[in-house]
Amino acid sequence: MPLIEKSSYHPPKWLPSGHLQTIYPALFRRFAHVTHRIERLELADGDFVDLEWSGNCRSKLAILSHGLEANVKTGYIQGMAAALIRHGWDVLAWNFRGCSDEPNRKLRMYHSGETEDFHAVISHALENHPARSIDLIGFSLGGNITLKYLGERPDRISPRLHRAVAFSVPCDLACSSAQLARISNKIYMERFLIDMRRKVRMKKQLFPDQLDLTGLSKIRTFHEFDNRYTAPIHGFRDAVDYWERNSCRQFLPKITLPALLVSAANDPFLGPNCYPHLEATKSEFFHFEMPENGGHVGFHSAGRNGAYWSEERAIEFLSDE
Repeated sequence: MPLIEKSSYHPPKWLPSGHLQTIYPALFRRFAHVTHRIERLELADGDFVDLEWSGNCRSKLAILSHGLEANVKTGYIQGMAAALIRHGWDVLAWNFRGCSDEPNRKLRMYHSGETEDFHAVISHALENHPARSIDLIGFSLGGNITLKYLGERPDRISPRLHRAVAFSVPCDLACSSAQLARISNKIYMERFLIDMRRKVRMKKQLFPDQLDLTGLSKIRTFHEFDNRYTAPIHGFRDAVDYWERNSCRQFLPKITLPALLVSAANDPFLGPNCYPHLEATKSEFFHFEMPENGGHVGFHSAGRNGAYWSEERAIEFLSDE
């Protein structure tokens, strides 16, 4: 019954709320860029994703997946990478389609349940890196992809995959979308939509006959955006169909290797259905930890070498046998 009842995370007193715990790390964290070796992975459909590596011969490798409209340059990716490197891991961080410096080639982009690209990245690592064990770490949308991948087809999970950790995951996409549509979260929603609208306009230039920009500037919620663009571009009926088929919560009971999800109770992005207590109590492999604080992909702390609590917690879990 791997429901972790008590968490060790305590925020600094000067970050008293979920909003501050979310915003401060995103805007003010200082970090070094530690993944340097860049590689382009060509995909089976003629598109590509860009990878960044650190090291190439250690016995442990971690694959890092970022969140919505982020990339491998994001602070929580580089902070986690630096902590892992200090503790003996090589690191592979990957940009989702359209999230690196060059637009991807196809109309399709990435979405919350895009596990085929993730499988291609994992397969590439298995074929080209000598690590005896590979760990997976995902943040927010990248965490949803990670957990969905582990549970949707356990038969294709390589025995070299060791453990997984995910932070701040919208396990129920409909619930999280409704949460972010609240007025109190308008600053986050608009920040995401600015980038998402920009990418649609770029796609319109590449595929002028396949996208309609009418009313794009008036879209104010994920429901509107996913109904109009995400769902039809990626083969889903509508936003609800997209959310239902890609929310990772339904796949958690089928996970067959140790996996930890950490989501803060005061995460402004997550609604009540994003906290899978029941699944953890019934699982031998899926662990769930819910600190009272932490915000969304926050978990700021004054750790050694500038490490955040989330990085120390990931290493602790991945190091267990």
